[in-house]
Amino acid sequence: MALACAALPARAQGLFDDNEARRRIEALRQQVQALEASQAAAAEKLSKVEAASADPASRDAILDLAQQIESLRGEIAKMRGQVEVLSNQADTAAQRQKDLYVDIDTRLRKLEQAAEKPAAAPEKPAAAAPAAPEAGEQRGYQAALDQFKLGNYALAVSAMQGFLVTYPNSSLAPNAQYWIGLAYSGQRDYKNAIAAQRQLLTVWPASDKAPDAMLAIASAQEAMGSKAAACTTLAEVMSKYPTSPSAASAKQRAANCKR
Repeated sequence: MALACAALPARAQGLFDDNEARRRIEALRQQVQALEASQAAAAEKLSKVEAASADPASRDAILDLAQQIESLRGEIAKMRGQVEVLSNQADTAAQRQKDLYVDIDTRLRKLEQAAEKPAAAPEKPAAAAPAAPEAGEQRGYQAALDQFKLGNYALAVSAMQGFLVTYPNSSLAPNAQYWIGLAYSGQRDYKNAIAAQRQLLTVWPASDKAPDAMLAIASAQEAMGSKAAACTTLAEVMSKYPTSPSAASAKQRAANCKR
């Protein structure tokens, strides 16, 4: 189980990496707008020159302006292509992150259930617990998780919150709170994402999800542009949970703090 968990951070390391792509997209769009403005200005100047005179000197000026406009058109087309490529990369990264979240949670739940079975075996016969509540919990949790998987982040938040109200003492409660935070991040509501993860750390400090929640806080802080705060949180993950898989991931990401 430890080996399986240790393999997860390597896959989760790229969470929210599409933010850099989106920043580059915005920068390129601004450059495209500037080039389009330059093209419009050059075209207007060309029209004035053409209207003013048709002597050889004017024709040279017209030719020069026409070449400038053609060059600007080429630059604009090139940048638009780059914007399209980056947009596709960002969308692909977002989908990959969403699928990765679900895969990680599914695998961890299987490992947790496998570890709980031997400990849950009673030393002497006991009355079987009703299966309906446990089945109901699992259905409610899975339904909320499915909303996240479909990208319905607002519905995922509401569904997970409803699950916590219905099953406040469920073993899945920390997981539900964790996904609330990630669903907020999926909506780029990083302030509420951080608040949700801090709620997990306050109510379930000993949960296996606690180091994951702290790592998610660092990701949200980084997405908000608070690099110093993110680096501090990564250091806290390594200090408070040194043996956790999240600490290994935090150590790798903390290397960027020195740059």
